[in-house]
Amino acid sequence: MAHQEIDLKNPKSNYNKTPGYTQAEIDGMTMMIEAGFVDTFRTLYPDTIKYSWWSYRGGARSKNVGWRLDYFMVSAGFMDRVQDSQILNEVMGSDHCPVMLVLK
Repeated sequence: MAHQEIDLKNPKSNYNKTPGYTQAEIDGMTMMIEAGFVDTFRTLYPDTIKYSWWSYRGGARSKNVGWRLDYFMVSAGFMDRVQDSQILNEVMGSDHCPVMLVLK
């Protein structure tokens, strides 16, 4: 699911209409963060727009009309061991791309 507006190309047209971006799902992710889990990519790259999933329809990937659906969540205490968190959107082969967590 996409947690914030920055995590999908068309947040307004998808909000509460499309599975993966409903208020219940957003609230669930927020509760995980409030419980002490950290979204590693968004913490390291707060303003970066990158997606990890694109529909097969309409050439979405070539137009970069996607969603960031794939996460590495770690406990807050583990975050100091995280060196980097990347979305490898140049890797083809699926409607999702790999995400990578690099530890110190």
